[in-house]
Amino acid sequence: MVLQQFLEFEKPVVELEKKIEGLKALAAEKKVDNSGEIERLSMDIMQLKAEIFSNITPWQITQLARHPLRPYTLDYIPRIFSDFIELHGDRNFRDDPAIIGGLAMLGNEPVMVIGHQKGRTTKEKVFRNFGMPNPEGYRKAVRLMSMAERLKKPIITFIDTPGAFPGIGAEERGQAEAIAKNLMVMSRLKVPIIAVVIGEGGSGGALAIGVGNRILMLEYATYSVISPEGCAAILWKDGSKADIAAKALKITAKDLHKLGVIDEIVKEPLGGAHQDIDAMAKNLKEALVRFLQELKEIPQGELIERRYTKYRKIGKFYEAVT
Repeated sequence: MVLQQFLEFEKPVVELEKKIEGLKALAAEKKVDNSGEIERLSMDIMQLKAEIFSNITPWQITQLARHPLRPYTLDYIPRIFSDFIELHGDRNFRDDPAIIGGLAMLGNEPVMVIGHQKGRTTKEKVFRNFGMPNPEGYRKAVRLMSMAERLKKPIITFIDTPGAFPGIGAEERGQAEAIAKNLMVMSRLKVPIIAVVIGEGGSGGALAIGVGNRILMLEYATYSVISPEGCAAILWKDGSKADIAAKALKITAKDLHKLGVIDEIVKEPLGGAHQDIDAMAKNLKEALVRFLQELKEIPQGELIERRYTKYRKIGKFYEAVT
């Protein structure tokens, strides 16, 4: 990893890792044995990471959720599923690369997998529109969900988007209607749905593929109606107060689990999912298999009713006394 791929609060760890690299280079050049010092520094790094991540703030979690090396949907699919066949297009306008989907096998269970997809290089980011779908992306998703229902296949979605694309063309093609239709269709589907927030879960763009019987969330993911910067800009006319907004919004997995918005937090490797993608995928696969088995045993009618009840129970409401 290079320095610029570390976040600000990780710099103390970077300094120790640079020392280790220096010791290794010295050992190779001078033919000296400094393995004891390297081992000691390695233990210091693990201890320092544990201290940092035991006191991580909501704003720091937001930065982790956006980390440039954080695994995306296409990183998880080959590690969790087999025989993935990507399906394209909304049969109306075009294919939207910001949302991918297709049939795959989860162990011995055929499923429909749908998820947001960001890019890493500049070219990929532009191609994927930075993970912000247009209406055709959501219409593709709902087409694949309807196909899954016809085929009686469970649906698994991966949520990772700053939000739906707010461009003029997207609005002209019915962005709000596309998202609203997804919410309506997902609430009525007769097959099990598991949604997983793997990175950023931003606004209606995230919720459009997030209506599930079970909602999982990675330990350092976020899920919110608005970004911390956007919230700060509205409330205080100052986007630099994003750290205050992040705390107030309750966007972390820990907060949302406590509030009953999500069903389970999937633990990440120390330092975040990008530190060990294979281990992260293994943890996530175990949770998906477990929840899918549980949902398959619920009768169809009850499955829909429980999904409806689940969302009706989210939030607290108070009646004003007149």
